[in-house]
Amino acid sequence: MILGICGSPRKQATEYVLKKALEIVERSHEVKFFTVRGKTINPCRHCDYCIKNKKCIIEDDMKFIYETLPKASGIIMATPVYNGGVSAQLKAIMDRCRALGAQNFNFLENKVGMGIAVGGDRSGGQELALLQIHTFFILNGAIPVSGGAFGANLGACFWSKDSLNGVKKDKEGFRTLKKTLKRFLSKV
Repeated sequence: MILGICGSPRKQATEYVLKKALEIVERSHEVKFFTVRGKTINPCRHCDYCIKNKKCIIEDDMKFIYETLPKASGIIMATPVYNGGVSAQLKAIMDRCRALGAQNFNFLENKVGMGIAVGGDRSGGQELALLQIHTFFILNGAIPVSGGAFGANLGACFWSKDSLNGVKKDKEGFRTLKKTLKRFLSKV
């Protein structure tokens, strides 16, 4: 099963692109979709409750992630670019996965992960956001997959021009998505 996680609090370009990616993935794999939109995902308190009790002290909409992420063979994280990085909502999910690591240190070991970043500018911080996603995968034992050299170095990068219509017209973005998905699907 492949889990798609949308880190956008709005139903706009990032969710659109992730759903397009999952349409391709579901031709060969079961997919599950999670969006932060309309959900309550509180930030990690780093209180160590999870270390002692093997679960997070915070009860919110992370329950789906806690139940689904360890079962996934592949993870696609999509984020809008906020201030040159991932959205606060996606970062909260990453940080709160500390509770999964407390239960099983290798909860992502050998799973395959890829990232999608959507920025308002062509060079709006997409690669920095993808680097944050890759860092999360590496720290937790997952295998990060990029689109490779020549235009999709760290993953799928989109230029939305701050609109859903802009991302729909981004041929280069969709080229990077197809290239990254090809490598991702060959590893899952």
